[in-house]
Amino acid sequence: MTRKERFQYVIDYFEQHAPNAETELLYDNPYQLLVAVILSAQCTDKRVNMTTPAIFAQYPDVEALSKATFDDLFPLIRSISYPNNKTKHLIGMANMVMDDFNGEIPSSVPELIKLPGVGRKTANVITSVIYQQPNMAVDTHVFRVSARLGLTVNAKTPLQTEQQLLKYIPEEKVHIAHHWLILHGRYICLARNPKCGECGLRPICKYYKQLVKA
Repeated sequence: MTRKERFQYVIDYFEQHAPNAETELLYDNPYQLLVAVILSAQCTDKRVNMTTPAIFAQYPDVEALSKATFDDLFPLIRSISYPNNKTKHLIGMANMVMDDFNGEIPSSVPELIKLPGVGRKTANVITSVIYQQPNMAVDTHVFRVSARLGLTVNAKTPLQTEQQLLKYIPEEKVHIAHHWLILHGRYICLARNPKCGECGLRPICKYYKQLVKA
């Protein structure tokens, strides 16, 4: 099986079994998604979704958040991982959006990564989810699933994984492919005990093939 055929098999499978895959973070607009994604670093979407309603009630838009104080915001995200840093990042992000971007959430990766708390992965999430740009956010799930399926070869970093995936996934499918891989890793291709028995991608999975040989 060629690399191109392997990608096509995976794409065909997910188009049949997960045609409407999307982020599990709850949001109503770009501001809310940006806050949620910043909070989601090394934290579950479930925990973030339990936390954001109180934040959005008190700070309904980026202008309101820019006026928040550390002592006011911190209690609202205390249950999130790294609350100190994330409180500072959220306030800093809101201030920069107001000062440098006229209160509008940037729509490009180069602009987004200027914001406090926003790295390449977060910027790729925002641009792909909100604007359906062909950007691939690589988290631990995407990194693991891509390697196990043989979509990536000897990718040592998230950026290498991103570059290999973008080479073979059609541009118009990149934004949904991000969700396919994340959700597959979150619910089927688990890090420690993957549910290979439930996985429809076993026929082409290099990881499963190694398990069978062992």
